[in-house]
Amino acid sequence: MNYLFQTVLAAVFLSAIAHAADKKALVGGRLIDGFGHRPIANSVILIDGDTVEAVGTVGTLAVPQGYEIISTEGMDVLPGLWESHAHLMLNGHSDYAHWDETYKDRLASEIMPASALQLLMAGITSARDLGAPLADTVSVKERIAAGEIPGPRLFTSGPFLQHETSPDVAHFRWAVTSVQEARARVNELADAGMEIVKLIDQDRMELEVAQAIVDTAHERGMKVVAHSHRPDEIRRGLEIGVDNFEHTGLTTAPEYPADVMAMLKERTATGRIAGGPMYWTPTVEGLWNYPLTVDNPEKLDGTCWHAGLQPDTIADIKASIQKPGQFAYSALVPLRRPTLKRKIAQLREAGLVLLVGTDSGIPMKFHCQSTWNEMAAWVDVFEIPVMDTIRAATYWPAAMMGVLDKQGTVSKGKYADIIAVKGDVLRYINLLQDVDFVMKGGVVYKSGD
Repeated sequence: MNYLFQTVLAAVFLSAIAHAADKKALVGGRLIDGFGHRPIANSVILIDGDTVEAVGTVGTLAVPQGYEIISTEGMDVLPGLWESHAHLMLNGHSDYAHWDETYKDRLASEIMPASALQLLMAGITSARDLGAPLADTVSVKERIAAGEIPGPRLFTSGPFLQHETSPDVAHFRWAVTSVQEARARVNELADAGMEIVKLIDQDRMELEVAQAIVDTAHERGMKVVAHSHRPDEIRRGLEIGVDNFEHTGLTTAPEYPADVMAMLKERTATGRIAGGPMYWTPTVEGLWNYPLTVDNPEKLDGTCWHAGLQPDTIADIKASIQKPGQFAYSALVPLRRPTLKRKIAQLREAGLVLLVGTDSGIPMKFHCQSTWNEMAAWVDVFEIPVMDTIRAATYWPAAMMGVLDKQGTVSKGKYADIIAVKGDVLRYINLLQDVDFVMKGGVVYKSGD
């Protein structure tokens, strides 16, 4: 473990140890609890160990003797945020081929722990990591769960499952070409503790193969998230019963085809009969803001994304993003950008439940910035109500992953995963760019005091 990462970890854990009393009370702030109703002014949140014990107000809930009192006066208090589409194996480098080859042996020791740390410090207490080598994923996930390294609660897919792949990426992309292979691969992921199957190119698979992936995943209690770049990916995904689509397409088509929208509306009309809502993670902010980043790349010079990374890694990433307007990866983005408002409107009109996710880790999308950037774009650009946006980063991801009994809201019996910011986040959503207070499982990892 490098010296810089040791230093960062030491600072985080010293802060955590300083706030590790079993019983705590967060007192005075306005609580936006995740349920979507009117916020609770002058709130009191009692915490015992890793769990919320009671929620009330200064006038209705006394703090018992022996509790450590943490003032949240002047702050908005929220459930810890979810990042529903992260790539811990990536850290914003612009050259995938170079990155995959250079850092494949440093994923578990440096890259993924650094990504996890950056997410947690940004107020992300739960994250869905969608695509990484299996052994590295298991290692990082187990170390976070054991408290050995800081990071969000991870819900992971391990390697992508897709129709075909190439040897250079086979360590995190698994080709699946038969029903037998589909069942074996999903069971391998489930046996390793993965909660999610990440499905790509499902329209290029034989129907029986794609169906076997979904059926086996559901038999094992896993969720299936699938790319939605092509209309046929959406059509096939609906046919086989995926749980959650990702992205808004790689093309410049002005909207989703009429038959796709009819299928989506048919699916959302079935609701609980079909197993619950149909979820969609649009990942739009990076596309919308790309021209703005090219015009003003100053945010790339921020240092929050350095946390946990070795100096040579930081220098490599910096060198790769010196000319942000010249990436082949982003060549179509200016033409895709004008389609986004219409596509988001279509998804909302169809009754889909949207989740906040960002593709965090892809070129110039840093883990410490991506989630609040996405939330701000939803509110300020796509005119999604701020409370709906907050719930899309708290309540609904927990519901989608089947953990609403322990996560997603600040309420009795839930994990004490709580963040707070100074000011009025319902009026100024971009206050989330600087989360002042981060608690996960009753342990304070970041505090403004």
